[in-house]
Amino acid sequence: MNRLRLIVGLGNPGAEHLRTRHNAGFWFVDALAQREQVRFGIESKLHAETAKLSFEGDSLLLLKPITFMNKSGIAIVSALRYYKIEPDQMLVVHDDLDLPPGAARLKFDGGHGGQNGLRDIFAHLGHGRFHRLRIGIGHPGHKDRVTSWVLGRPGSSDEQSILGAVGAALDVLPLAVNGQMNEAMKRLHTERE
Repeated sequence: MNRLRLIVGLGNPGAEHLRTRHNAGFWFVDALAQREQVRFGIESKLHAETAKLSFEGDSLLLLKPITFMNKSGIAIVSALRYYKIEPDQMLVVHDDLDLPPGAARLKFDGGHGGQNGLRDIFAHLGHGRFHRLRIGIGHPGHKDRVTSWVLGRPGSSDEQSILGAVGAALDVLPLAVNGQMNEAMKRLHTERE
């Protein structure tokens, strides 16, 4: 199993999107950068903000596309090519409507589930063979309300639950980075039930 070399947080740029549910991927990489005391800087050739850190004895690249969510694949493919990283050495962190707030799930491969950032990554890569960390944001109950839901800010209870999921995922990240994805999954998926 390969070590992770790239962690991508999906979200939309701009202050107006900062704390929205759709930006849960950004919440995760921002929390990791803060924990590791590194700062993001814009790398325009990659269409992204990046931060580099030494993590578990190896270098790890954090990436936040500065494109909008539905164009995330541009930044990701640029970074994979530039840094010569294989897709299976990447973890993409994104919001997930099908999981309740507070849930976080790791997976490899599979479909995009209608998530626009993942859909664009699939379009650029031609496949979905990369690791994902799904951060639950809950579902508004009806498909007609999804857009305003994901682009809206969660209430304080849901926000605390989402931040709790981010924290739980950060706790198992060293295992995931070291290629022990099954152990990371086992811990993440059972501890918080």
